[in-house]
Amino acid sequence: QVQLVESGGGLVQAGGSLRLSCAASGRTFSTYAMGWFRQAPGKEREFVAAERWSGTITYYADSVKGRFTISRDNYKNTVYLQMNSLKPEDTAVYYCAAIKASTAQAMSVRTSSLYDYWGQGTQVTVSS
Repeated sequence: QVQLVESGGGLVQAGGSLRLSCAASGRTFSTYAMGWFRQAPGKEREFVAAERWSGTITYYADSVKGRFTISRDNYKNTVYLQMNSLKPEDTAVYYCAAIKASTAQAMSVRTSSLYDYWGQGTQVTVSS
């Protein structure tokens, strides 16, 4: 069992930065790869970023590549999403999620239905 709690969302102007955190509880956290997804009003949930092998392998959606960075601190049981050069189209509720490391591959980490645990989400609003 893994419980996830996101934090760090808020209101920021276009071009600004935010860092989201996802704190995980549970002794099996190390056996999971982690991902970030987002959902804007009226839109489907979409993949943002994911990591495997304690952040040594990372994946990004084309829309955030070069602006967002996912990282992980196993000592703190926390995964981060550093978001730079934010755009109004980045406005959404951001969710972190955990997927069994044995399931995590380049394609599967982009598929929300394959994730086992989800946080409650944190709102990110980027004003123009």
